[in-house]
Amino acid sequence: MSSGERRVDFSRRGSGGGGFTLIELVVVMALVGLLLSIAAPRFLGSIDKGRENVRRQNIAALRGAIDQFRADSGRYPETLDELVARRYLREVPLDPVTERSDWRIVPPQEPEKGVYDVQPPEAAAGGAN
Repeated sequence: MSSGERRVDFSRRGSGGGGFTLIELVVVMALVGLLLSIAAPRFLGSIDKGRENVRRQNIAALRGAIDQFRADSGRYPETLDELVARRYLREVPLDPVTERSDWRIVPPQEPEKGVYDVQPPEAAAGGAN
């Protein structure tokens, strides 16, 4: 090499040499989108299953409190709030699906009045849990 020549190294891209190309970023984003589309339905399904399990547990707790009230006082409670007032429940639980405490009340047979059973709000037209 003569004194006036410079040697150029083409082994590096650009001045920084450490960046990603647009194609690489698009491929990575496509892979992330594909993985999310596989995982999201499973995750959302597990949330719905969890809400249904909590709903069943809340109904079981309400039915247990109604049965305890009946065993102690010989009658059914007039309302669910009476269970709270008499300390059979701390509070009327929320329905995790509707996020309200608007349980459907099932009255006992004719001679008695009060709350015999509870069902979720949308069970009004269909069957009970």
